Amino acid sequence: MLPRIDLRGRVPQALTRASLRDVLPRAVLDVAAAAEQVRPVCEDVRRRGAAAVREYTRTFDGVDLASTRVPAQALDDALGKLDEDVRAALAEAARRTTVVHRAQLRADTTTSVADGLTVTGRLVPVSRAGVYVPGGLTAYPSSVIMNVVPAQVAGVEEIAVASPPQAAYGGLPHPSVLAACALLGITEVHAAGGAQALAMLAYGTGECAPVDVVTGPGNVYVAAAKRVLRGVVGTDGENGPTEIAIVADATASPGYLAADLVAQAEHDPLAACLLITPDAGLADRVTSELAAAVGRAAHRDRIEQALAGQSAQVITDSIDAALAVADAWAPEHLEIHAEHAGELARRVRNAGAVFAGPFAPVSLGDYLAGSNHVLPTGGSARHTAGLSVLPFLRLVNVVECSRDALADALPHVAALGAAEDLPAHVAAVRARFEDVP
Repeated sequence: MLPRIDLRGRVPQALTRASLRDVLPRAVLDVAAAAEQVRPVCEDVRRRGAAAVREYTRTFDGVDLASTRVPAQALDDALGKLDEDVRAALAEAARRTTVVHRAQLRADTTTSVADGLTVTGRLVPVSRAGVYVPGGLTAYPSSVIMNVVPAQVAGVEEIAVASPPQAAYGGLPHPSVLAACALLGITEVHAAGGAQALAMLAYGTGECAPVDVVTGPGNVYVAAAKRVLRGVVGTDGENGPTEIAIVADATASPGYLAADLVAQAEHDPLAACLLITPDAGLADRVTSELAAAVGRAAHRDRIEQALAGQSAQVITDSIDAALAVADAWAPEHLEIHAEHAGELARRVRNAGAVFAGPFAPVSLGDYLAGSNHVLPTGGSARHTAGLSVLPFLRLVNVVECSRDALADALPHVAALGAAEDLPAHVAAVRARFEDVP
């Protein structure tokens, strides 16, 4: 079921991003091409505002909405009708996510650079944030939690949520998404999806004020819109189809591994799943378990497409080589099922999130670990982190300097100003020491 890639005979140092670029599978998404498609949409929304959003919503979502704003009563009704078990689970997810993200905050830090000169670093929240919650193959109330809670913890005063309208629900977003918003106290929700929703948040319309930051996962067109709008607003990562890599040794349970591969594959036919192990026998046992697990799965078609399309078993000589492969692939999710899993996890450099040990599956992270499930994909974990409080904060430095400290710095300012041919810079400092009538 999973194609096999044999990397035995290659030392860890040779298993690099460059050497494995054409070896390891991954869904191919041309964000650059999609960006050229969505650029006119974003520009049209910038020029025509709500009228453009309405037209694109009618074209792409099949509903005609006079207003994107979801009525307050619809939010209240969705929460009132929410299954009690689901409500309790969302509340607990929000509690755990709050605990983890609150620990990411930092107090102001004041550094004494020299006698009389201090720099105080302050993390200041943006004033208004936009959160995108995708529709697609299913509804994602958990994504409301994962995006809204970090913004709230960061201290953002205004949060607007956008989610695609659903014809089946009278042109409103999915009721579970609305309920999750109401549970968190979000009162501004817009029925808008895709690139037009992100452009609405970035540029604003008559019923949606522009935001400072946009976060949230979505399809390739959402990722492309983020690329187009970056600079107009701050954004998080370009989140694409989901991924999992599992590094496992002979101690791993084949049943657990198969279950976790199937769980990730059920997200999307473009999901990518790698099992990386030095134990070929374990890979064989996982293959047997996969056949049974896929046969029982509710979403068998999309799972089979994902496992056959951009997934593989990778056989290495050692667990060190397996970790090198994982680092080269830079997965969104990395599970480690091996002896000393916690120690191995601390050696990982490139992953959106690492799940160490047999009882920390990705499914826990999706909902109730408290960590964030909005994570970098497509290898971008090499340079981008998962969502946290940080995209909603800016570091503002406050500089305070005494007259004596400025005098001590003057010779160095004069030297650098002269080197860069900026005499007015030097004059601005010298002015502090001249008698001016």
